Amino acid sequence: MIRPDGTVVRMTNIPTGPAIAVTGLRRSYGRQVVLNGIDLQVPEGIIFSLLGPNGAGKTTMVQIMSTLIRADTGEVRICGHDVLRDPDRVRAAIGVTGQFSAVDNFLTGEENLLLMADLHHLRRAEGRRRTVDLLERFDLGEAARKPAVMYSGGMRRRLDLAMGLIGNPRVIFLDEPTTGLDPRSRRDMWQIVRDLVTQGVTIFLTTQYLEEADQLADRIALLDHGRLVAQGTPAELKRRVPGGHVELRFADGRALAAAAAILDVVPDPVDESLVLRVHGDGGVRSLKALLDRLDAAVVEVDGLTVHTPDLDDVFFAVTGQPASTAAPAAASAAVSASSSGKVTAR
Repeated sequence: MIRPDGTVVRMTNIPTGPAIAVTGLRRSYGRQVVLNGIDLQVPEGIIFSLLGPNGAGKTTMVQIMSTLIRADTGEVRICGHDVLRDPDRVRAAIGVTGQFSAVDNFLTGEENLLLMADLHHLRRAEGRRRTVDLLERFDLGEAARKPAVMYSGGMRRRLDLAMGLIGNPRVIFLDEPTTGLDPRSRRDMWQIVRDLVTQGVTIFLTTQYLEEADQLADRIALLDHGRLVAQGTPAELKRRVPGGHVELRFADGRALAAAAAILDVVPDPVDESLVLRVHGDGGVRSLKALLDRLDAAVVEVDGLTVHTPDLDDVFFAVTGQPASTAAPAAASAAVSASSSGKVTAR
C-alpha cells in the first residue's frame, strides 16, 4: 500500500488471489429465490460495478459479502477469507460506504474520523495520523473542525468515504457515491475512486447512473432475477448489442434522395430534418467505406453523427427493462452494523 506521502507500507500475511470470489451463492426468503447460483470473481485493484433492476438481488449479495447476512449455500471469500468461517478478518479487510451518509452531523469532520479510528481499535497516535492524512487527502483540512452539518453534499460524501478508509481496507463496497452531487463534485468523487484503485484498493461499485459505471468500471456484471446474465468490460458488453448507426445530414432533399438510393436505405417519411440513418458498427473502416461510396457518386454530406450502443441499451437488452427502473445495490444496510454506519473490525 502506498500512502499519500509516498511512504510504502508493506502488508504481510495477505492471501494471494482474487479480491472477491463467489461460488454457487444462493439465498431465498421463504419461496422467493433472491440469488440463484452466483459465480463471480473480482480481481484485485479494479473497479467492479454490479448493475441490475429492482429486485434483482444486488442488495442481498452485498449484504452477504459484507458479513451482514448469511447465504443459504455457496462460498464467499474476501481477500482469501471465508465470510462464514472468518468474518472478523473479512470485516478488517473491507470498508462499506452506503447510499445514505453515515456522517454524524453534530461532530466535526475530524471528530467523525477519530470516532472511526476508535471503532477500529487503532492506537491514539495511529488514529490521529490516519485522520490527518485522510483530511488532507480528501481536501477537508480547512473544514476539519467545523460541524459536519455545515458541509456541502460533496464534502459530506468525501468525509463519508474517508471514514470508510480509516482502517486501510483492501476492498470497498461503494453504494451510489455521487447521488445528489453537482457535476463538479461528481467528477471529483470519480477521481478519488480512481486514485484509490491506483493504490491497490478494490472497489465494488453499485450505481444508478449507467454513465458512472461506464466511466469508472473496469468490469461490469448485470444481475437479473437472481442470476448473472452478462459480464465483461463496458466495451465488451456494448459490442453484444445491435443498434449502432450513422446519421448523415444533407443540405437538401435531392442529396438525401440520392444518398438513400446509393446506400439502399429508406428515409423516414415522417422525418423532415434531411437526416438519413444508416445501420452499421460505427467503426472507422465501415464509416470510410460509406463516405467513399457517396464521394464516388458526388453526393455531398453536410454533417454526420456516429451512434453506438451504450450501457442503457445493454441494460435493456439483457434485462428487458429500461435502466431508469434500476436500483443500486444497497450496501446502506450496513448502517446497522455499527453506531457510525460502517462495518467495523471486531
